[in-house]
Amino acid sequence: MAKNRLNISLDQDLVDFAKFFAAENRTTVAEVITQYLLSLKRRAEGEPTKKILAHPAFHEAMEDIQAKLQNGKAEWHTFDEVFVD
Repeated sequence: MAKNRLNISLDQDLVDFAKFFAAENRTTVAEVITQYLLSLKRRAEGEPTKKILAHPAFHEAMEDIQAKLQNGKAEWHTFDEVFVD
């Protein structure tokens, strides 16, 4: 689907938070807003997304990574190491 530009004005504290949140989650502000609006649209249309957290395998994977992060055993990679050949 073709993308179109949407200009919005926000308070500076929200802009700062959006940029920080996106950077912390290795994404873009546009993607954060897109995901929020998509979720809102689905709820408004009566088609909420299924909660992935309910899936046992996802829950176990989240617990595993949380444990690795907490005990310092997580192995970090750069973006290029993960996504570039």
